[in-house]
Amino acid sequence: MRILSLPSRASVRALRGVAVLATLACGLIAVPLKAGAAEPSPAPLTVEEAVEAAVKNNERSQAATARAEAAEARVQRARAFFFPQLSFTSSYTRRPYQSVRDVGGQSVVLQQYDALGASANLRAPILNVSAFPLYRQSHMEQQASAADAREAARLLAFEAADAFLATLSAEQVKVAAERRRAFAQDALKDSRARVQARLVSSNDLTRAELELATAEREATRAEGDVQTAYLQLANLLNTRVEPPLAEPTALLTAAAVAHEELTLPLEPALARRLDLQALRSRAEGLEAAATEPGLRVLPSLNLLGQYRLTNEGGLTGRFGDGFVGVELSWTLFDGGARYAEGRERDAQARATALEAQGLERSVGLQLERARVSLRNAQAALAQAEVAARAAEKNAKEAQALYREGLTGALQVADANIRLFEAQVALARERYGLALALLDVRAAAGLDPLGKEWTL
Repeated sequence: MRILSLPSRASVRALRGVAVLATLACGLIAVPLKAGAAEPSPAPLTVEEAVEAAVKNNERSQAATARAEAAEARVQRARAFFFPQLSFTSSYTRRPYQSVRDVGGQSVVLQQYDALGASANLRAPILNVSAFPLYRQSHMEQQASAADAREAARLLAFEAADAFLATLSAEQVKVAAERRRAFAQDALKDSRARVQARLVSSNDLTRAELELATAEREATRAEGDVQTAYLQLANLLNTRVEPPLAEPTALLTAAAVAHEELTLPLEPALARRLDLQALRSRAEGLEAAATEPGLRVLPSLNLLGQYRLTNEGGLTGRFGDGFVGVELSWTLFDGGARYAEGRERDAQARATALEAQGLERSVGLQLERARVSLRNAQAALAQAEVAARAAEKNAKEAQALYREGLTGALQVADANIRLFEAQVALARERYGLALALLDVRAAAGLDPLGKEWTL
């Protein structure tokens, strides 16, 4: 849906989803700062600030802006054809001799040792109808490049929001892994005590040792994932990023109660889609350019003027001279090149117009699919909440029965696994709901915060 040089949003979600699942499933909270810190910690980076930094600092957005400036310069170059051109030339010639003639008893120098000359030339177009379509094309290309620059910044904003969530989830998973390791250490101590008291078999101790080893491995992996996520976020924003990150509560809340997004009309979305605007502008410019070869059958008319100064008056004795004239140029036959070029440009214009038409239909499909996904995600979240509550109740009941000796450790472990799976599913649906909301906003031409893109 969004054309980027990076992996698609679907593949990125698959990598990021697992990270956020364990975090939300365990119900983690941010680690409080230690009291008595020497320096106050900086304010956490928000998703709004991350989006702004990416659009401002990332080279892709700047490169798109530079391409738009280049297109604007091409418009100025095309406009210059309608204005007169004035040039000035001068020359100096050193000869080994000078030419002198006797005219009426007077010596006249025809060529001097040192000859100086200067001329001013004027060329002004009077009529050239083929220049107007080319100017129109450059103007429409400038509008398309400007829309491309804005669209690149908009897509970069969505990428920054995704990277922000990925970094936040990785950081929370690290905390989850550390708490899991601490829980495993406590469970190992308790198992050793129970085995020494001969209340349980040695298999419980083996299970605890295995769980601790697994927890330590996951904690190490989570630490590396956090460092990688911060490096990727900093690279995308092109600025230094320090933990912690602020939770995007507004985005999560909007995803849970997304009602307006389900009724977004298509026509305003088409008007906001900058990629569609760019393609339409290019198609219109190519249509104008396709008419230019056919206009070459008409003649062009130019005004010419020149004034020349020299230090060699010659026989006339005039040191300055000039003229004004009109030039008519008319190519009656060019071998058929203009007709072939006209057909080529017309085909290119039709192809681009068809691409714009296809993109317009695709926008409607993207919006409908995103809305269907959003409805399904909302329903799945409600079902996951019911399952999580049932799993939590089942786990508590199993623990109570285990204390009374009415069930075994295997049943308690199975209940805890089911609880973890239910909480993971709940986290998956909550995160998927937020992504579905972003998809709707992207298809509707909005920014990640649900506002119209105004860059």
